[in-house]
Amino acid sequence: MKICISCHLSFISTGWICPHCHFEPQKINGFLSFAPKLAYENKGFPADGFDRLVFLEASHFWFRSRSKLILWASAKYFKKFSNFLEIGCGNGYVLSCVKNAFPLLKLYGSEIYQQGLLHASQRIPDAEFFQMDARDIPFKNHFDVIGAFDVLEHISEDEKVLSSIFKSIVPGGGILITVPQHRFLWTHVDNFSGHVRRYSAKELREKVEKAGFRVESVVSFISFLLPLMLLSRLLHGNNPKKYDPEAELHQNFIINFILEKILDFERIFIRMGFRAPWGGSLLLVAKKDKNK
Repeated sequence: MKICISCHLSFISTGWICPHCHFEPQKINGFLSFAPKLAYENKGFPADGFDRLVFLEASHFWFRSRSKLILWASAKYFKKFSNFLEIGCGNGYVLSCVKNAFPLLKLYGSEIYQQGLLHASQRIPDAEFFQMDARDIPFKNHFDVIGAFDVLEHISEDEKVLSSIFKSIVPGGGILITVPQHRFLWTHVDNFSGHVRRYSAKELREKVEKAGFRVESVVSFISFLLPLMLLSRLLHGNNPKKYDPEAELHQNFIINFILEKILDFERIFIRMGFRAPWGGSLLLVAKKDKNK
């Protein structure tokens, strides 16, 4: 079900013209825009980040390992789902992985920045993309599964986002969320990335449950590499002059390969049920009860 962003009427239609007030969202660069004032400038993420990441995500150990974990959790916790929305889809890397793993899914992607949508639509041309503010999702009981991967930490009103996601998911559907973990890891790297917070597992669980979800699983990951991550941040993360974001993205091929293999090994333990109390990131899976 769709929600008119002008009069807030819920309606069912193949198009976006509201049957009550006849409002139709504008398009920017061919994409429906539900928050046009935020399409090019906001504080959540550096706009040039999309161009820097688009050619690196598919080969970088962190993005590859996170996507493998997301696909595993999707298959484990959601046996039957016909559509999937990724909020903050960026350049569409994760969404392209979802398409390869679940080719029959109807895929949707949203991003607050237009720049990300341009890259994502080229990556997955048969997905439906739109520009949107995650705090005000114009859908109700519409999506089987929604993913938000390293999105919530960029938004001050994260609880508002979670409530909006809850409204948008069909009863019986669910969410997959990843966020950075541990406040003690906060450095200039987080400031540069546009983070508002790093989460504890307890905080994330409580906020998701407050939105109405039933939490199925909370998993720490990037656990085996946490000592290296902590060392790197101690050496460089608190000195803006020494921090080079390009250096983190352009890893030596051999080092990148080794780090990915370590995280592949870590994922074996996660699949076996091992739950470390520490890790650079968190993955949470939750569901919306069928009677809600």
